[in-house]
Amino acid sequence: MCLAVPGKIISIEGENLTRMGRVSFGGVIKEVSLAYVPEAQVDDYVIVHVGFAISKLDLQEAEQTLNYLKQIGAHS
Repeated sequence: MCLAVPGKIISIEGENLTRMGRVSFGGVIKEVSLAYVPEAQVDDYVIVHVGFAISKLDLQEAEQTLNYLKQIGAHS
């Protein structure tokens, strides 16, 4: 099973295929490739899978997904 997780972009460096972002996952910061989401900017939420941002989310979608993940964690 694969899991993609939403995170908030806190900084961006590079451009085009070398574009990288520091993304916060509830306070855990990871370096993520932003090559697949050239429209993403600082403070945007993105879905990340194996180190690549694959889609941009609006704030409501991100909060809803994070809430679902918290509920799953509370029941395990």
